[in-house]
Amino acid sequence: MIREINKRDYAYLVGIWESAVLHTHDFLRQEDFNYYKEQIPNYFEHVSLWGFEENEILIGFLGVSENNLEMLFIHNDFRGKGIGRTLIRYGIDHLKVTKVDVNEQNLQAVGFYQHFGFKTLKRSELDGQGRKYPILHMGL
Repeated sequence: MIREINKRDYAYLVGIWESAVLHTHDFLRQEDFNYYKEQIPNYFEHVSLWGFEENEILIGFLGVSENNLEMLFIHNDFRGKGIGRTLIRYGIDHLKVTKVDVNEQNLQAVGFYQHFGFKTLKRSELDGQGRKYPILHMGL
């Protein structure tokens, strides 16, 4: 089930984020991982958040600002079960997502978005925090 996220869910979202990033972002330096983990709750305030719940437990979420997918994370224990597909379809169909920025080194994510029709429009050498993690700006 997909539902809107509220502030009391933020601690669960951080846990989902941590589980996902530890298993998909092996290119992140530890100090950068720690920095982003500290910052992620601040990012929640700037997006519309929707979560995927199973048996009343949040196991994945997405965050959207305007038509840009800002974040999509699935707890590692539930990856490969179609939850990401369900969330991205919800984002495209109901939240009008047409753009996403993806770490170039996260090849699984790049392939995932390509599967849904996203194409690389532009590349940036640095991420939004000015760190040396190239970003692919993708669109439908």
